[in-house]
Amino acid sequence: MRTMLLFKVAGVLLALTAVATAQEYPTKPVRIIVPFPPGAINDTVGRMVATHLSNRLGKQFLVENRAGAGGVVGAELVANAPKDGHTLLIVSLAITVNPWLYALPYDHAKAWAPVAPVATAPNVIAIHPDLPFKSVKDLIEAAKKQPGKLQYGSSGVGTFLHLGPELFKLMAGVDILHIPYKGAAPAMIDVIGGRTQMAFGSIPSSITHLRSGKLRALGVGAATRSTTLPDVPTVSESGLPGYEAANWIGVVAPAGTPPAIIEKLQKEIALMQDTPEAQKQFANEGAEALRMSSADFGKFIASETVKWGRVVKEAGIKAQ
Repeated sequence: MRTMLLFKVAGVLLALTAVATAQEYPTKPVRIIVPFPPGAINDTVGRMVATHLSNRLGKQFLVENRAGAGGVVGAELVANAPKDGHTLLIVSLAITVNPWLYALPYDHAKAWAPVAPVATAPNVIAIHPDLPFKSVKDLIEAAKKQPGKLQYGSSGVGTFLHLGPELFKLMAGVDILHIPYKGAAPAMIDVIGGRTQMAFGSIPSSITHLRSGKLRALGVGAATRSTTLPDVPTVSESGLPGYEAANWIGVVAPAGTPPAIIEKLQKEIALMQDTPEAQKQFANEGAEALRMSSADFGKFIASETVKWGRVVKEAGIKAQ
């Protein structure tokens, strides 16, 4: 009986400590590591989160860009940070691809305490407007007739603009030649100039060119039509059923961060997603809010790791 009583008392004390920890958090400025250069959607979302949390929680949340090795450099920094919620990581689809491309200096499956997803943005098949294809079905038929002749540009090996079309190729059973560039912008420039026929770009990197008529959209890689491009069908309804490819952005902390702090951050991010400022920023980026509990976000990261691992393996993608 005494032992049981001691366990109960210990449990109550731990619960009270957790509540006090969450109430006091943060006790100092918080670092938000963006593992990519400034300017991309990862950075934009990271700064949205930082601004909201700074205003709401009374301490500065400061964005630091730590680019390198497809996001591995910044991720390693956070994986090894103190488990107190004062160092957070902005993650994207890249975190589910890197275990298949690199010998990681941390255990991907055990390194993270998922906090919350923030936004998602599907890819869009953007082609030169002079090409005759009117649908994804037309594109697939042409690619099957002329294996290896059609080309797509990407922002580099292992990036979202590379993985989306490789998934497309596997599902459609076609051979389209990959032309890697040093970034999304030069890839788009060559598609506009007619030197490369298409790109499976993100909506943010494509929307201006689509609206100006310099590029033409065949389909978006979402389960439902994009609110940014409502007249463009999904790839699934336009010729390749079941195809989905979307980049997503979220927040994780080092594994072992107190659950009460994770819960506090998750609730604040959910509040941020409903603000007019966030809704406007998402619309400008061609993105939409992505909502999940912290537990479901962890399951989502695991499922995305399996999905894109299959693409990396079957497409024979190697880090460069």
